Amino acid sequence: MRVLVQLRPSPDLVAAVATPGASLTAADVAEGLPGVVLDRTFAPVAVPRPLPAHPGGDPLSLNQPLLFSLAPGEASVVVRGEIADDEISSRVSLLPATRRDVIAVYADPAIETTLTCGGDRPVGDWHDVARLLRVDDLAAEGLDGSGVALAVVDTGINAAHVASVTGRDVIVDRERSWSPSGVSGDPGDFAVDHGTMCAFDTLIAAPRASLVDIPVLLSRRQGATTLDGLLSDAIAAYAHLRGVLEAQPASSRSLVISNSWGSFSPRWDFPPGNPGNYSDNPAHPFNLMVGSLAEAGADILFAAGNCGHECSDGRCAYPDRPIAGANSHPRALSVAGVDTQGERVGYSSQGPGRLSVRKPDISAFTHFAGSGAFGADEPDSGTSAACPVAAGLVAAVRTRWPSSTLSASQLRTLLRRTADDRSHVGYDYDYGYGVVDAAGIIAALRRRAAKAA
Repeated sequence: MRVLVQLRPSPDLVAAVATPGASLTAADVAEGLPGVVLDRTFAPVAVPRPLPAHPGGDPLSLNQPLLFSLAPGEASVVVRGEIADDEISSRVSLLPATRRDVIAVYADPAIETTLTCGGDRPVGDWHDVARLLRVDDLAAEGLDGSGVALAVVDTGINAAHVASVTGRDVIVDRERSWSPSGVSGDPGDFAVDHGTMCAFDTLIAAPRASLVDIPVLLSRRQGATTLDGLLSDAIAAYAHLRGVLEAQPASSRSLVISNSWGSFSPRWDFPPGNPGNYSDNPAHPFNLMVGSLAEAGADILFAAGNCGHECSDGRCAYPDRPIAGANSHPRALSVAGVDTQGERVGYSSQGPGRLSVRKPDISAFTHFAGSGAFGADEPDSGTSAACPVAAGLVAAVRTRWPSSTLSASQLRTLLRRTADDRSHVGYDYDYGYGVVDAAGIIAALRRRAAKAA
């Protein structure tokens, strides 16, 4: 079984791992772990320690303000390795007992794109989505994504294809893009696939955003036959993105991260309740990375998934509560799907979520003719399309409202409060708080600006 091992080595080693551009290897911090075959291609990643913002708080409760520290005496380090299946139970308990620097052993589940089931034809096209998102009104307010870093964590972007469909230049920030070890290719020049669809959909509302290409899902497991990656690569990607965010001037800091992927099956995970579990464990290193990056000012959006009751993706294997792991993180926006008529699509996962009960948060548009990434007649579909559509709207807002003037938490609240309630009055597990409403967002931002003047 592929695992993540979390350690707390000497403060000097932690500081070295946390330094941007560090060249330490897994062996430098974790050589000699009994029963663990280290993956020497995976560079160790520093994981910040959660600290309650108020005395007496629980550092592992996500329902409170948390601070995150990368101080050498507080942060930890994760490495990737493999433990024989018939030894996994004993090693998980024995490693922390036999090595004082080992904190815990966690699952490193496969992560996969969230495509859609069924063969229904598109409902409307991307121009309808642009109209529903009030793109002309956003542009009139100066909200077009200019200067905003918008990370697409997926299978890589083909910028030429996106430009050929939109008729506009596509900005790819090659310097701030990142690829896992073993993934070859240049940012913005990957094969046309799921990531290209996602990039196209982000640019509907934010055509001038700077795309940061993070092809995590091109990293393949040994022997894999489907397009998937490992959660450990997402951990490394988020460590890189934290550096991207912190390198920006504090007064204009903004980073939007679109994630149209998730873990569909508990068979790649430890059982719920096990300390090494990912799906409902706030202490898992990736869930800590998400919380840390959100606290630093990033806007993080995840697809809710395609495990809806009416039309569930064939890979969905959770018996209930399929919005799992970071897709249900309270500091991320979990995005459900509706068509351009405002009706929920049957494959969109319903809540409650595993880390946070009130998931999904909001709904956005999907199942429309758009990128043509999978053929001219195939829609941009699944919550895979809904998530980047919403991410583009967030990036548009960030054009003039950086996190210094509108925090990530405040923007999440604004999106929920302005959403168009489509079902029962108030929150529900089908639509969340409702469908994103650009007109309501613009009005709320105008009121906020007038109040600050």
